Amino acid sequence: MLQPPVFTRRQSIAAAVSIGGAIGISPLMQSIAAVAAEASADDQRHCVLLWMSGGPSQIDTFDMKPKHNNGGSFKEISTAAPGLRFSEHLPGLAAQADRLAILRGMSTKEGDHERGTTVMRTGHAIGGPVRYPAIGCSLSKSLRNPASKLPHYVTIAPGPFARSSLSPGFLGPKFAATSVSASGPPGNDSFAPLRVDHLQPHPMVDAPRFERRLALWESMQSTFLQTRGTPNVVAHDTVYRSAIDMLGSDAKDAFDLTEESEVVRQAYGRGTFGQGCLMARRLIERGVPLVEVTLGDGLGWDTHANNFDQVKQLSEQLDAGWSTLMTELADRGLLEKTTILWAGEFGRTPAINSNGGRDHFPQAFSCVLAGGGIAGGQAYGATSADGMEVTDGKINQHDLLATLCAALGVDPASENIAEGGRPIAISEGSPIRQVLL
Repeated sequence: MLQPPVFTRRQSIAAAVSIGGAIGISPLMQSIAAVAAEASADDQRHCVLLWMSGGPSQIDTFDMKPKHNNGGSFKEISTAAPGLRFSEHLPGLAAQADRLAILRGMSTKEGDHERGTTVMRTGHAIGGPVRYPAIGCSLSKSLRNPASKLPHYVTIAPGPFARSSLSPGFLGPKFAATSVSASGPPGNDSFAPLRVDHLQPHPMVDAPRFERRLALWESMQSTFLQTRGTPNVVAHDTVYRSAIDMLGSDAKDAFDLTEESEVVRQAYGRGTFGQGCLMARRLIERGVPLVEVTLGDGLGWDTHANNFDQVKQLSEQLDAGWSTLMTELADRGLLEKTTILWAGEFGRTPAINSNGGRDHFPQAFSCVLAGGGIAGGQAYGATSADGMEVTDGKINQHDLLATLCAALGVDPASENIAEGGRPIAISEGSPIRQVLL
């Protein structure tokens, strides 16, 4: 005789979140939410973080040294901004240089990948008693629209490296990023697949069955929370409830890139970064305040050997994805509301090593700001003729993050409360007024 299946609590939760289906809320509440979302949309600001994992070469992208032996084999080209010149492998961005502000005086003290990633994303070194949140978590907290069913912070293809640098820290799991995974490179005639795992419906569970499982989960979860409301349990509950909310709305369609034409998808580039930039545009259109897209699977920009072939290939992906994103945001009237930051954990050595590569170099490198709130068409700061030191406009990670905050209309001195009741500013740096509108 067949026995009815018996589910453990863990299995029930996993089943409930692994299937799709509508979660009913009243028409009145839907209308209220829609009106609130529309009213706030006009003032909504957005941020796109373009993260270059591994540390990109500044000399082969935005701070070229064509007249020096350190310059390498790439040629420089003129741009839409008089006097500003980029690598020949960034023609799309060169055409929109009037929207970019190049920060050539970045300097930190951290040349290790994981520690450098944490420094650039949080402003602080690893260790110490305070769990500092990633800047994406802090900014999405400030910019979020509470009426939205979509996550406030989405990170696309973050890869497995230094994931703790994306942590919400003392802000708590409510402000954690939702991760979109890259499930492999594109085939010859296809685009790189991206997916949010908990949005995939299970083919064997229909809507009525899903609702029964959800009711069971609610019953078990509420009892469990009453008796064991520890931070880990609350974090678990927050993640699952966010997923269920999104399952019950049309908002999840924002992640479906098949709704875009082949021409548009091709313009962004077939790889993970290009398709991630397209997804960023779709999410911003729907009100998501903060999206991060990573280029460099693992540590792709870590070019200790064969630097020039690798940087050429990465630059081509960067140029197509980033320039098309700006074009499409501008066409929709969204670029002036969207600030873009391009950065990695550090730069690369000006000197070329015996393997034709460049090594870690945090002393003098470049970051780029673009879009809303940014006075484009300029380079702020300068490095020496050989690229070895900053000669003008030296800034650090605190100044960079403070400038990003200011461009978005967020006061970098705004405080959040850490464990123990200690107030912590979003950034301790000074905004660079010369690159702000």
